[in-house]
Amino acid sequence: MTRTLLALTLTAALAVTPLAAQQTEPDPSFEEGFSLLGEGARLILRGLQSEMAPMLEALGEAMEDVKAYDLPEVLENGDILIRRKVPLVPEGGVDPETGATDL
Repeated sequence: MTRTLLALTLTAALAVTPLAAQQTEPDPSFEEGFSLLGEGARLILRGLQSEMAPMLEALGEAMEDVKAYDLPEVLENGDILIRRKVPLVPEGGVDPETGATDL
């Protein structure tokens, strides 16, 4: 019984020892590392934003161009026809009687 009591006491003492060795406050270098990671992520995102801005503007302009067309139609022969919502008027003008265009 003495051996059992001694073994239990020794086990309890060893189990409590790691708890006493742990720090109650986080390591300052650990917090500094996280702040540096956050700053690095912000710098990367700013760089991506500055590189992507011209492409996003071009995409916005392309979307405006897409709005100028009707939905595509598939003809019986398999051709795909995409009509403008407002037809363009050629620079030379169209003869209203014949519909001919001056080239």
